[in-house]
Amino acid sequence: MNKEYKIGIVGIVALVALFMGIRFLQGRNLFNTNHEYYVSFVNAKGLALSSKVYADGIDVGIVSDILYDYENPGNVLVEISVDRRLVLREGTRIQLDTGLMGGCTLNIYPSGGDGRVYHVRDTIIGNEQPAIIDKAAEVIPDVRQMIAKVDTLMTTLNRLAGNPDIPVVIDNVRDVTADLRITTRRLNTLLDSDVPRLLTTYRQLGEHTTAMVDHFKSIDIRPTIDSVNTTLSNVNGLMARIQSNEGTIGALINDRSMYDNLNHTIQSADSLVTDIKAHPKRYVHFSVFGRKDK
Repeated sequence: MNKEYKIGIVGIVALVALFMGIRFLQGRNLFNTNHEYYVSFVNAKGLALSSKVYADGIDVGIVSDILYDYENPGNVLVEISVDRRLVLREGTRIQLDTGLMGGCTLNIYPSGGDGRVYHVRDTIIGNEQPAIIDKAAEVIPDVRQMIAKVDTLMTTLNRLAGNPDIPVVIDNVRDVTADLRITTRRLNTLLDSDVPRLLTTYRQLGEHTTAMVDHFKSIDIRPTIDSVNTTLSNVNGLMARIQSNEGTIGALINDRSMYDNLNHTIQSADSLVTDIKAHPKRYVHFSVFGRKDK
């Protein structure tokens, strides 16, 4: 073999070695059997070649290429090389997450359904997770409003702190607190001593009331009721006889002539008593020496 062939072979081997070295430095393995897929993004957000690709937090591949569509801005095609054992089905999410301190991570969230399996070099629509900084930018207007309100609140507090009436109010609050402390102490004393005695008294009263009720329950009032009924019957019979003409009282009440005769007799007796008082000598004669005949 002449010298030119040797130089050519050495040059070819050197170029191949250089190419393989460059690919190796890029994180690619020329002898791997990974599957390649394309993921479409609107914004790659600084995603770099050879960035790791994670599936549920596990390293399953790398970013093998990033292609920008210059004729159709807003369309970035990211080629990923993942382990051939990873099966991607319809419903799989491939999300571009931005870290707090910068940098991007490509995360695959495989679908566990029975959807169609993506073929090698199929294009999958990716999702872009808003960066924390972007979220913070959305919150900044609210933070500004809150800062303005806090500033107003601090101004109001400073104005209140400079009010000369504040010490007076504090003294009044201190006095009220002292009075409340005394009242609380008295209330505790009442609850500890007087209330138990009062409850004991109520309990004894309840026991006496219960005993009295039990005693009343044990009393047989039937004989008393029968006696009262008998008395009422006798009274009713007496009233019936009085209302009739039987007996003196009934005749006296119901016979008008007897009433008139009795009244006349009483009047005559009253006249007789009056005459006796006026002329006693007509009816009574006393003589020491004997009776004188007129």
